[in-house]
Amino acid sequence: MKITAVKGFPVRCGHRNVFIVKVETDAGIAGLGEGGMSGRELAMQGALEHYARVLVGMDPRRIEHIWQRLYRSQYFEGGKIFGAVISAIDIALWDILGQSLGVPVYQLLGGACRERIQCFATPAALTGPDCLERAKAAVAQGWRSLRFTTGMAEPGWTGGHGSVYEPMESIELAAHWIREVRKAVGPGIALGIDFHHRLSVAEAALFCQKIEDVGLMFLEEPIRAQNPKAYRQLREMTRIPFAIGEEFSNKWEFLPFIEEGLLNFARIDVCNVGGLTEAKKIAGWCEAHYIDVMPHNPLGPVSTAACLHLCASISNFAQLEYLSQVAEQYPRDLFPSFPTISGDSFPLPDAPGLGVSFDEEAATAHAFEFWEAPHWFRRDGSVTNW
Repeated sequence: MKITAVKGFPVRCGHRNVFIVKVETDAGIAGLGEGGMSGRELAMQGALEHYARVLVGMDPRRIEHIWQRLYRSQYFEGGKIFGAVISAIDIALWDILGQSLGVPVYQLLGGACRERIQCFATPAALTGPDCLERAKAAVAQGWRSLRFTTGMAEPGWTGGHGSVYEPMESIELAAHWIREVRKAVGPGIALGIDFHHRLSVAEAALFCQKIEDVGLMFLEEPIRAQNPKAYRQLREMTRIPFAIGEEFSNKWEFLPFIEEGLLNFARIDVCNVGGLTEAKKIAGWCEAHYIDVMPHNPLGPVSTAACLHLCASISNFAQLEYLSQVAEQYPRDLFPSFPTISGDSFPLPDAPGLGVSFDEEAATAHAFEFWEAPHWFRRDGSVTNW
């Protein structure tokens, strides 16, 4: 079997774009992958065109060999864009292998460790009374784990471009409303908060002090993750478990966080970290350090499917991020079939490969549109994190 073509499809999928990669073979089997650098799809397309020149003619079943060749093919190893494109290609190769053998991908990764894949919901931002109603509604629907975002309660605040975000004010709001959520849903519901790396070490430590008795399952990405020493400092200032890693694009970026005990839940992004090949290695490394895997999954249906196969195949899985409000926007003509959730969990996929289909002809009806992640500012006009 040989690779005959590698195609990229930056397509509109709901409120933003996704980047789908299709790897075709002379056996008539095509595999799908997805790159995770949302908002930079054209950059991924450019990198893919370079990699396509290497891939055509290769045996798609040599997955590890291809991973190493792509990663080492440029003098400047690593990087977010290259990591995302290698991820998409890698996922597509596993899809091809599964289809060629007539088995779901998780069977190739060691078989199923569980019968269902548990997810957590993200009902609302901790900015006002609305989060209480959304939390109670989610629990009534059967969700047992809820993750909340943070923001501001200013009149007219939308969270879009130009929004004001003041960390200290957001901390106060989040501390107040997470306590109210805990009262509303009771002690049996797992709660998490995602600060989207918006805080400094001091701000994050202050927040942790304010809510330490709430019983959070995890605090996600409270500070930026480029400097492990900053997380080491924060780790010494609180006992709250951390969920970290969605920004990492290879195993080496995870290294200090795993080896030094800086994270409790590994937020592996299969579409950014190097695909299923790299994710499986990181998961095994985490298992040796008693760290559970909680994949980052805010993207399209190929991302969700790839995550399901990873989660099914590892013993140290905690929960999968699943944004139902995003999944509801997947165009059915573009993705005729993909895994669907049942309650708050997914059943094991049973289709060969990933279990996702993609209509290449329908892509023209979902043309790429430039989209930027929100740009936020402090009141003094300085840039802050989204």
